[in-house]
Amino acid sequence: MVRKRYEDLRSYRWYGADDLRSFGHRSRTLQMGYDRADWTGKPVIAVINTWSEINPCHTHFKDRAEEVKRGVWQAGGFPVELPAISLSEPFQKPTTMMYRNLLALEVEELMRSYPCDGAVLMGGCDKTTPALLMGAASMNLPSIFVPAGPMLRGNWRGKSLGSGSDTWKYWAELQVGNITRKDWEEIEDGIARTPGTCMTMGTAATMMSSVEGLGMSLPGSSAIPAADSNHSRMASQSGRRIVEMVWEDQKPSDVMTEKAFENAITTVMALGGSTNAVIHLMVMAGRLGVPIDLDRFDALSRKTPWLADIRPSGRFLMEDFYYAGGLPAMLSQLKEQLHLDAVTVSGKTLGEDIERADVHNEEVIRRSSNPLSKEGGLVVLRGNLAPDGAVIKQTACDPKLLKHRGPAVVFADYNDMQARLNDPDLDVTAESVIVLKHAGPQGGPGMPEWGMLPIPKKILQQGVRDMVRISDARMSGTSYGTCVLHVAPESWVGGPLALVQDGDMIELDVHGRRLHLDVSDAELDARRAAWVPPARKFERGFGAIYADHITQADKGCDFDVLMGTKATAEPEIH
Repeated sequence: MVRKRYEDLRSYRWYGADDLRSFGHRSRTLQMGYDRADWTGKPVIAVINTWSEINPCHTHFKDRAEEVKRGVWQAGGFPVELPAISLSEPFQKPTTMMYRNLLALEVEELMRSYPCDGAVLMGGCDKTTPALLMGAASMNLPSIFVPAGPMLRGNWRGKSLGSGSDTWKYWAELQVGNITRKDWEEIEDGIARTPGTCMTMGTAATMMSSVEGLGMSLPGSSAIPAADSNHSRMASQSGRRIVEMVWEDQKPSDVMTEKAFENAITTVMALGGSTNAVIHLMVMAGRLGVPIDLDRFDALSRKTPWLADIRPSGRFLMEDFYYAGGLPAMLSQLKEQLHLDAVTVSGKTLGEDIERADVHNEEVIRRSSNPLSKEGGLVVLRGNLAPDGAVIKQTACDPKLLKHRGPAVVFADYNDMQARLNDPDLDVTAESVIVLKHAGPQGGPGMPEWGMLPIPKKILQQGVRDMVRISDARMSGTSYGTCVLHVAPESWVGGPLALVQDGDMIELDVHGRRLHLDVSDAELDARRAAWVPPARKFERGFGAIYADHITQADKGCDFDVLMGTKATAEPEIH
């Protein structure tokens, strides 16, 4: 392998030249207390840290950043910590998805505009992971991802609690009086006890796992609990490895290949992972010109067994998954489905990374000979209601609803749903199909995680805990239920969902991959002719930029100006 020389490093343009500008770069670095020996002859490593005081998933990142830097110093690099916007899933409104592309753009421009030879990407909270990888892929400098790791399991009266999944479960029970307000407060106290991401197989765990499957983080890193000392060691190992990656010139485009993306999708399917992975992996691939579309997800789902018994689809939590062997153990059961020759940031192939892995608890991680299901978790649906596709997590559905026909109960937007859902006079039964409009990329805005539409209280009181629900929204990976999501095109731009009316019959056939509105073409044409586009939501600021450039769900919801592989010139240094 040909290794770079110091003079070949990108940062040499800032530090190595004998001119006035380099004098300024060196003198200002000395101003910060560094010595010439700290940077001379060394690669500059950007430690891109998404810590903030309003992101509980990243509470520990102040410490982890120091541990990453320790590894960089040990390997002979010069670490520079660069803060980036923190996308805090619980707090940021209307949704972190609206700001994913902003973080991706920030990461790309941080890496371009500063003397950076490689980057350590610190993230984990839902949209942070794809945003970091999107930006790094577009800049295509050596990069390694450090996952935040899941929090430890929650606890209430001796019962394990899982983020999100148990929130929805016990909220429904509170609504019908099966638990008390005091019980609810105790659950609130016990469900989130340590730093780290959701410990269910939500979007955070799904994306951290998929990035490991993609080969962009160290093997075994994605499931380490944030509070475990192994997490600190992993951070330092990542710091040491990125220095070697710079000298070897191992770039995202060398790792994030078509084979690697198929490995990542297979990982998601075997995990019963979040539907959000479809949008995020597709847009990450697009940044490198890798041709991944919805049909590829469905094809891989059909031949990938579901192996991880983790909530919300299963019974266990990420802490259990880690003790059972973590992702390498699960991938060891999928060797026939994986491209084992795909290269990873470890410097080895995926096959070499998982060679010694084994399953330590066959309840949590099933052997391939004994899967939870012969198919993966996610399914792509098509039909006249979703001509550009929709997705559903079949592993989280009531099996009785996988094939269903029922009358639509339509809500014009989220506020309309909140106002009328629990009205005793609402014309709804357990057989109804609840439809929410104006929750997509433009309509939300930002395609919020509203897709697990609430079940009307009067239906909950009948003992019903699942119904067919359809929207152009996303759904939290911690959610469950027979929820059709990502309907494209969205209703805001005049997709067929905009034309659905109360009482229309809707047919769902998950195994047949079909979503059909039982209304004649002539009637739909008449409704389309009468449809009036909604008023624009934003006239200035980031919202206006977002509205002008966001693509639909089947394209990954990237900004059109950020898509593709056209090069942006390196900055001139004057």
